[in-house]
Amino acid sequence: MIQTPEPASGIERDEDAAFRAEVRDWLAAALNGEFAHLRGLGGPGREHEAFEERLEWDRALAAAGLTCLGWPKEWGGRDATLRQQIIFHEEYAKADAPSRVSHLGEELLGPTLIAFGTEEQKRRFLPGIRNVTELWCQGYSEPGAGSDLAAVATSAQLDGDEWSINGQKVWTSLAHLSDWCFVVARTEKGSQRHKGLSYLLVPMKQPGIEVRPIIQLTGTAEFNEVYFDNARTAADLVVGAPGDGWRVAMGTLTFERGTSTIGQQIRYARELADLEAVARANGAIENPVIADRLDKAWVGLRVLRAHVLRTLDEGADGAQVDARTAAGQASVTKLLWANWHRGLGELAMDVLGAPGLIADAEGDDLNAWQRLFLFSRADTIYGGSNEVQRNIISERVLGLPREARP
Repeated sequence: MIQTPEPASGIERDEDAAFRAEVRDWLAAALNGEFAHLRGLGGPGREHEAFEERLEWDRALAAAGLTCLGWPKEWGGRDATLRQQIIFHEEYAKADAPSRVSHLGEELLGPTLIAFGTEEQKRRFLPGIRNVTELWCQGYSEPGAGSDLAAVATSAQLDGDEWSINGQKVWTSLAHLSDWCFVVARTEKGSQRHKGLSYLLVPMKQPGIEVRPIIQLTGTAEFNEVYFDNARTAADLVVGAPGDGWRVAMGTLTFERGTSTIGQQIRYARELADLEAVARANGAIENPVIADRLDKAWVGLRVLRAHVLRTLDEGADGAQVDARTAAGQASVTKLLWANWHRGLGELAMDVLGAPGLIADAEGDDLNAWQRLFLFSRADTIYGGSNEVQRNIISERVLGLPREARP
């Protein structure tokens, strides 16, 4: 019988054990009270589920001091150690708590502002992120620059005391629900690649911005196209110096250290255990090929877990990891979980057999396994495609010759 992995933290220090108890007790009380109906809701392909209720859930977490754990105390965080952040994600996933709606602000922009922002920018934006009163989206990818951030063409020019922004972004998660967007735009005319870019903070609710949802295979639309037609933002809402956007944008990406991946693995283990139960119920487990693939899926999940724990441990006590190593570790992690989860979706279809090809009769709705199969096709594309991740590993980490580029 496939089981959920044991906690990552092993024998815990007293303060870590106390923190685990605090998190576990709060989640148990909240998820058996007013938020009980939110268990398991949300997540990739399901962001439409009870969004407003999950927003209130995030605000309840904030009131309990359980958001922005790794931020400095002076900006509303807890200065939580890496081990404590892992503990939080473990307990959060084991409680089957709902998917968070404020990830991009809390995990990406907040740390970026703390590292690169002005004091005025920190005072203006960090409280809204911390208290979940302002939601953020990420304006990186473009139709001609999906995983190649240096190829962005969206432009911005100073016009008096404002930036005027023109261009298009794509695959912008939750743009239709966000208040602000951190946008990488080309602010130096004639510049190329990573030079001449700036990192702008842009309000979404204005006439110069149009958001068009992208309908996915699942029928849902959490990704969007975003069009900027002379959109405006204040001149002082550039993070870092104008033209220094590449360095700031790369800094944003390094803050995604992977602690949330621990919780992700627990959810994946739950999916795998549920799929095994389906295979036992419908007899698919008697097929030796199916049984072997279930076993290999369990092994693959353990490999992913071992890799993430090893890489996180390298920085657990404040040790610095050089940028090249960090990029390689992140790329390996992305390849491991994306391919594993896509493979689980394919395995689910084979476990279901022919009935898996038919949508439920009531309204042609997808069941959980069909939704998993369809949405997991995107796992190896969003967040940096498999091809890009392999190039990063080969060129930046292994030092192999760069791939030929036009």
